Amino acid sequence: MKQVKTKKKVKKTIKKGQAHIQATYNNTIISLTDPQGNVLGWSSAGLNGFKGAKKATPYAAGIVVRVAAEKVKDYGLNEVEVFVKGVGAGREAAIRALHANGLAISSIKDMTPIPHNGCRPKKPRRV
Repeated sequence: MKQVKTKKKVKKTIKKGQAHIQATYNNTIISLTDPQGNVLGWSSAGLNGFKGAKKATPYAAGIVVRVAAEKVKDYGLNEVEVFVKGVGAGREAAIRALHANGLAISSIKDMTPIPHNGCRPKKPRRV
């Protein structure tokens, strides 16, 4: 029998990356990516055991960031550009938590979608 040698998979070291925060009224999701946008690790409030209205709290956002930062620790990520989308309560708390978990923030960009003309209004009511 031949013995097959398998190579150990080497993880890339990525110093700079991106943090995509989606803070809605119902949940907070964070994805930590490399500069090209390939996801290294992610976490959400629902994944961390929060249910219902508690998912959108600033406390939950802090926990979400801590878990996501723990997942990408092996990559050596230490500086991130932050892209925030949404208007939820966990928005600022998530950015503060990134800094508290040892990630340097180089820039913050708001990517919240804004309607240019919005939906069509309702018909006028006939009495």
